[in-house]
Amino acid sequence: MGERKEQMENHVLVRTEHLNHKGNLFGGQLLLWVDESAYMSAVKDYPNLKFVTRAISKVEFRNSIPNGAVLRFDCDSVRIGKTSVTYKVSVHSHAPQESESVLVFETEVTFVAVDDNGKKVQI
Repeated sequence: MGERKEQMENHVLVRTEHLNHKGNLFGGQLLLWVDESAYMSAVKDYPNLKFVTRAISKVEFRNSIPNGAVLRFDCDSVRIGKTSVTYKVSVHSHAPQESESVLVFETEVTFVAVDDNGKKVQI
């Protein structure tokens, strides 16, 4: 089994096309970025494997995220199984005109390693 050596960090700028009808970040867009960030961590940690998303543990939006905010996604490996790996993803928002970033979302994303036919394989 592999062991994670470093945390992966990604950044995204919230733009107009990412907003909902209230003018804040659409929750589905945030979930897409969370899944992508965790996936990038998995393929970086295990470059010879293919992964599919198995689960996102909890979806609870803590704060609204305005247009122009810079989001930071911190991904850490928290569990490694025989065929799966789980990453904790923490999302911090640095809104325009704010001096500090705020934790706005946190979850765990689990991936399963699969072969070309979609059958589970060992990590």
